[in-house]
Amino acid sequence: MDKKRWFALLGAAVLFIVSIISQIGTSAIAADWDDVLKLNEFKEEVVEEGLGDHKIVVANLEGVIQDLGENPFLNTGLNNYNRLLKVLDNAAEDDTVDGIIVNVDSPGGGVVESATIHDKVVEIQEDYDKPVYVTMGNTAASGGYYVAAPAEKIVAHPATLTGSIGVIMESINFSDLADDFGIDFNTIKSGKHKDIMSPSRKMTDEEKDILQSMIDEMYDEFVQVIVDGRDMSESEVRRLGDGRVYTGKQAQENELVDELGSLEDTIAMMEEDYGWDDSLVVEYEPSFAFDSFFGMQAKNIFGKEQDLFQVQDLLRESNAPRAMYLYSE
Repeated sequence: MDKKRWFALLGAAVLFIVSIISQIGTSAIAADWDDVLKLNEFKEEVVEEGLGDHKIVVANLEGVIQDLGENPFLNTGLNNYNRLLKVLDNAAEDDTVDGIIVNVDSPGGGVVESATIHDKVVEIQEDYDKPVYVTMGNTAASGGYYVAAPAEKIVAHPATLTGSIGVIMESINFSDLADDFGIDFNTIKSGKHKDIMSPSRKMTDEEKDILQSMIDEMYDEFVQVIVDGRDMSESEVRRLGDGRVYTGKQAQENELVDELGSLEDTIAMMEEDYGWDDSLVVEYEPSFAFDSFFGMQAKNIFGKEQDLFQVQDLLRESNAPRAMYLYSE
């Protein structure tokens, strides 16, 4: 490549970098840096105006329940597991908050993450003595139902897809395809099960038994969560918990949910149940922390190309098979 082309490429790269800096700088100037530097504080967004003496917080759980870590390109304020936990903590500790509604629209996700949110719901009700209701959107299945189970009241839309009670673990085996292309895999391991569920070889019967015992243990935990949260018999939960999904109407008929309705209906139910008239209803939104600020600017600059960063990150996270409380169509 001649010098002119090198200089042209260098010039284009410099202009691109300057453009990025300019856009971030412009946004930074417009931003309220008092908010940017307040990493742990929240601001309130009013959902319903109220003149009464009580306040209800709506906390949204959307998308796959997964800990995305601290990657700034993923921390755009949407579907952030860690942020949801902070919102719940803040609502629990805020003395002006009387009740919490978790608005679930999720197919589930990680076993540990689902259990962590579930435990937080239990903690809020037992340690802070605040009622937690759950309202379900389009989907509240598997891990989405797991986190809802301990709530004082569960409200679903008649067309909500919920249930999917169970655990799944999957991997892809492409050893036959590799053989067709003459591809060999060299694996050095310390024990015969170290590469269990490896995509490069078929699983042995012994390994299937090992993994099935793990899945059964996690499923037992899921069943117990529903037994405790819904006050149902274990036999009934196991009958319902064969992995299938239910509509909201079917779930109510099977006592997996209490009522049918929307978020607005759920708010009205909490007010009626506790005698709260004309409550102020708010959402707790994190104030601009630097990581979410940077993530949003990256989203504005790169647009859909930012999805590539997310996919790459999730692929790295899911390189090893993991058990999931997840409903997938």
